[in-house]
Amino acid sequence: MLFAPLLSAGDSTQTIQFIEKEHQVDVMINGQLCTSYLFQPDLPKPILYPVYSPSGVLMARHYPPNKEAGESSDHLHHAGIFFTYDEVNDSHPKGERVSGYWGNKVPEPPFIKHINIREMSVDKQHGVLTTVLHWIGRDNKVHLQEERTMTIYPGKMQHTFDFDITLTAKEVDAVFHDTKEGMFAIRVADWLSEKFGAGKYLSSNGTEMEKGVWGTRNKWIRLQGEKDGKVMGIAIMNHPDSINYPAYYHARGYGLFSANPLGQYAFENKHNPDKAEEFKLQLKQGESALFKFRMIIYEGVRTKEQIDRDFDTYAN
Repeated sequence: MLFAPLLSAGDSTQTIQFIEKEHQVDVMINGQLCTSYLFQPDLPKPILYPVYSPSGVLMARHYPPNKEAGESSDHLHHAGIFFTYDEVNDSHPKGERVSGYWGNKVPEPPFIKHINIREMSVDKQHGVLTTVLHWIGRDNKVHLQEERTMTIYPGKMQHTFDFDITLTAKEVDAVFHDTKEGMFAIRVADWLSEKFGAGKYLSSNGTEMEKGVWGTRNKWIRLQGEKDGKVMGIAIMNHPDSINYPAYYHARGYGLFSANPLGQYAFENKHNPDKAEEFKLQLKQGESALFKFRMIIYEGVRTKEQIDRDFDTYAN
């Protein structure tokens, strides 16, 4: 077991700790569980679960891997915070559309396997967890190597998670076919969704609700709602250095909240069919693509102007 304390500067004194256990790393802030990086053998991809706000409110749905009474149970593959993409190479057998890396399941490939922890460190402002993962194709070859650096900034009113992810074509070339099923996502708790709760999307372009934000390109989108008299929310930002910036957002009213820079044709074909063009990212063996996202889990009302300023800080 690794116990790594961090005294953080910021809006108040915060202490972050990484506690390494079998097939997981717990992220503790001020002695309370914030989230866990899970990579159990029965998971088709590593996830962050559960996910709590600074005051301990559940922000991501329990299901899966757990089930809470009265909770929605659709979309088995929407688990915590996750990063994956459905159509890479021949991840689908002919005629089948439900078993790529996005909707995957074990023990049959394709799936994403945790390989090792490359770095687990702390300093006076944040904690850093870097992991290496392999995207295993139907041919049991390593189609992609993923190096994921998760940087966590704790705070009294918000926790900030930066994800810097490099995908490298490993044993074969990699072709990413345009699909809406991706990429950096969280399945939010029912209370925060538009369908089951009182959540409301707002985009950097000023559009609102699923009908206004789904499939559109934005620097950021936030989902804000109220639980037990407290306003809380989640913002997902896409960094300008990330591939095909700004990302499209696969943001659904039932609770899937995802930024997807690679699904260009799938989204443009819905909004601008006459001008829709494929992005179709292609990586030769050894070539890489960079994906950068920030997720802010916050408490209190956040206006568009406030999140615009937060984005400028992130982008610069």
